[in-house]
Amino acid sequence: MSLSKSGLSVGDSHSQVVVENLSRTQIVQYAGASGDYNPVHSDEVFATQVAGYPSVFAHGMLTMGLTATMLTDYVGDGRLAYYGVRFTSQVWPGDTLTATASVDSFAEEEGDELVVLKVSTLNQDGREVLSGEARARVDP
Repeated sequence: MSLSKSGLSVGDSHSQVVVENLSRTQIVQYAGASGDYNPVHSDEVFATQVAGYPSVFAHGMLTMGLTATMLTDYVGDGRLAYYGVRFTSQVWPGDTLTATASVDSFAEEEGDELVVLKVSTLNQDGREVLSGEARARVDP
C-alpha cells in the first residue's frame, strides 16, 4: 500500500467500526491472550459486588488494539512509527466502537517523512473511550 504525503491534507480523516456489540466472550478471550486475568474483566460478581462497577468491562489495551486495527488499515502495515493513547472512559459489553484518525500535521524524524494523526475512539453513544496520537511513515 502506498501512503503519500502529497495525497494527504491536514483535516483528512478515516473512520472505521472496530467492534460491534462487544461480547463478554471477546473480553475473556482477550484476558487469555494478554494474560491479564484481573477479575473486573471477567467475574461479574467480583466486578459488581466487590469492586462496585455496574458490570465487567473491557481491558484498556483491548480498546487500544481494536483502534490499532483502524490505524493499520488506514496507513498500511509496517508504517506506524508511534502510537500512544489515553483511556478516557470504560468500554462495556454490548458497546460498538468507532475509531477515527485525523491528519493533524506532518513531521520529519530521523530522515523519515511522517504524518501525525489524532486518534479518537467513540462508543455507540458518542462518548470518547480513547484518545491519542499516532505517527506513520509516508512516501514523499
